This record gives sequence, structure tokens and C-alpha cells, in this order.
Amino acid sequence: MTPAVIIAAPASGSGKTTVATGLMGALRRAGHRVAPFKVGPDFIDPGYHALATGLPGRNLDPVLVGEDLIGPLYRHGSAHADIAVVEGVMGLFDGRIAPDPGPARGSTAQVAGLLGAPVVLVVDARGQSQSIAALLHGFSTFDSGLRFAGVILNRVGSPRHEQVLRQACEQVGIPVLGAIPRAGELEVPSRHLGLVTAVEYGRHAERAVAAMADLVARHVDVAAVVAAAGSGVTAAPWSPAAAEPVRGVTVALAAGRAFSFGYAEHRELLVAAGADVVDFDPLADELPAAATAVVIPGGFPEQFTAELSANETVRAQIRALAAAGAPVHAECAGLTYLVDDLDGVPMCGVLAGTARFTERLTLGYRDAVAVTDSSLHRVGERVSGHEFHRTAVTFATDYDQAWAYRGGLGRDGAVHRGVHAGYLHTHPAAHPQAITRFVAAGATFKLAG
Repeated sequence: MTPAVIIAAPASGSGKTTVATGLMGALRRAGHRVAPFKVGPDFIDPGYHALATGLPGRNLDPVLVGEDLIGPLYRHGSAHADIAVVEGVMGLFDGRIAPDPGPARGSTAQVAGLLGAPVVLVVDARGQSQSIAALLHGFSTFDSGLRFAGVILNRVGSPRHEQVLRQACEQVGIPVLGAIPRAGELEVPSRHLGLVTAVEYGRHAERAVAAMADLVARHVDVAAVVAAAGSGVTAAPWSPAAAEPVRGVTVALAAGRAFSFGYAEHRELLVAAGADVVDFDPLADELPAAATAVVIPGGFPEQFTAELSANETVRAQIRALAAAGAPVHAECAGLTYLVDDLDGVPMCGVLAGTARFTERLTLGYRDAVAVTDSSLHRVGERVSGHEFHRTAVTFATDYDQAWAYRGGLGRDGAVHRGVHAGYLHTHPAAHPQAITRFVAAGATFKLAG
């Protein structure tokens, strides 16, 4: 069983990503094969985790996949690794906001409990000294079911500051596993939806990850972290295997700087269903010649509207393939690429409508039901998904809608011929039958052609 450590914090902005990514890199340098995970639906941090470990960054989100899949997905993602590092989300006990009091679903604490793994708390030490004892006492006793391996003090101001902090931690019996000085030069640039993605940041991202690993290797007792790691998962590993895979389907998967939001299990399910998955970059590439289906994931097309529009060839190819009835799956940013224009700049024109960047952030989990049969879902199928965008789409045609949200939160997306497009992000591992149907629709389209 691969042991794990959970890198958590009292609140967002404490330095979890820097410490978690740096720890992954430092462990890899020390000769470990490290399995990287992120709690929650985040697509950006796993990109940095992948750079640090050389393995795909994966997500563990009980809201999106259900509690029962967390252990199997962990076993699948940590296979052949000798340690796993799981970066938490927000504060340790923060998760989906619900009307009823009680433990938050999707929190780092919930995932730590499901994995039976110890928590390492990263605390931003700026502006406090002895008070850290009260903070640690509260977090370590709030949930008696969690095991705390220790604390990593972050953004420590001076040797004297570190000494006082260590004394305070000793007072409440919490081991100090590291003390990291302030290092502003490690900050990765961010924008409206979080950090700039690793694929966009390019070599700068690689240098930033290397610097994080250097910092953690110098200031954290990595051997002590390894010794503290553990796991109580006994479930069998999740498998993407399909009962009856088809053959001869080529799925063109949009990738590159504009479309980098995706879960590793999505590709694995496509392949297991029989598809040949070929990446293409809509900024510069044409569609693969044999493409019979297209997947356009989330990302930041609003940062690249001119370049996306300039690639008229691929836009025309996607439009022609969709018009012929090929299955096309677009999520969030993919939806904005399929409409006529994005901020007035021509896009694919697969769906009649416009997309605009706005100042309003739409963020949160959604419980949804499919309201139209499509190449992915059947009417009545229920999913838990996540929205995360600042754009808004206005359709010029009354398309059949993809989703209805529970709780009066409206409807989302469009279904037209083989196209299924909407803002809702779902985790494919929770709905493998949707991926099987999608690949089968590609096979049917190829035969009809």
C-alpha cells in the first residue's frame, strides 16, 4: 500500500501549493517515485505537480466522484509509487457549502479520513508567534479522527522568529517538520481564475518548480515526512477498462496553452473504450486526419482569442465535422470556442451565439440532471459537477439544453446533433458509461461516413 501525506493549511494563501509541489520535487530528487494528488476540482495545481514528479497530476474530489471512489482512484493513481503527496484545498475543514451544519463534503479533512493518511499543516507564520500554539491546538483537536504528523512553518521572518514559533509548537506537542523563510521570488503569477497554468508559463514554470524543490529540500526534514506517511486504503484500484471496446475511432483532444483543463482519467477512459487519442493545439495545428470525434476541455481561450481565430483551418474542420454529426464534447472554455465569437473575435461557429468575458465569477458545485439525450448522457442521468468561469454565453438559437441544475440554479449548455457543450465540469471516472457512449458514437459516425 502506497503511504501518503496530506499537505493542508488553516486557510487559502498559506503556501500549500509551494510546499506540496516543492516536497514532491524534493522527494523525487531523493530517489522516490512520487504520486501527486490534489483535493477538489482544481485543474491548475496538478499541472505543477506533474512537472515536479514526472507523473500525471490527479484529483481526489468526493463531491464529484463520491466517497466510495476516493480509495480506488488513489490506489490507481499511486500504483508503482513509493509515496504519495496530496495537496489540500482551501482550509483543512473547508468544502462544499451546505445548508446543514456538519463536516464539509469535499474538504481536505474528509479526504484525509477516507485515505487514512496523516496531515501536515502548513502555517503562514507572518504576523504571529506564540499564538500559533492556540491555532495548532484548535486544528489538531477539532476532529479526533485525523492524525497530525506535524507542522511546516512557512514565511518565517528571522531565526529569532523561528525559535519562538518552535517553542510554541512544542508547547502543544506538534512536531515541526520544517521552517521555510519568506521567498517572494517563488510566487507564480496569477489571474482571474488562479495561477497561470504550467503549460502557459513554460520554462518559467519548470524553474519555479525547481526553486520550490530547492527550498523544501533545504528547510524541511524530508526524511521525517517520509517516516510519517501512511495510508489505510484497502479498496481495489479503480480501472478504466471498458466491457466491449470499439476500434477505429480517433478522438482529437484539444490541448496546449488555451485548453489545458482535464482529468488524467478522462484520457485513460477514452483509450480503454478503444479510442486512439491524438492531441492537437487549436492555436497552431489542424485536426488529426482520421478524427471521428473531438474533445475540447476547459482552459483560457480568452487569453488567446487572436491566435485561435487566426487558425481558420482547424476552426473550419471542427465546424464541418460537427455539421456532419460527429460527436463533439466541449466543457466550459470549450463551449466558448464553439460559438460564433468570443469577445467579438470569430471562433468555430459550431453553435450560433456569442461569448463574453465578464467581471462576474461563477463558481461552485452543481447537482445536475441531463435533460436531453446526447452523445454522452441519457435523459435523467444525474451528475455532480463544478462551474468555474468568468465568461457568459448567449445563444442565438433555442438549442436543446444539456443540463438542469437542482435547486433552481437554472440550465446550462446545448445539445445539437453530436455536440454536447456546457459550462459544467464533470469527472469522467464518476460516469464511465458517458465516455463509452462517446467513443461508440464516434464509431457510428465513422461507419455512416
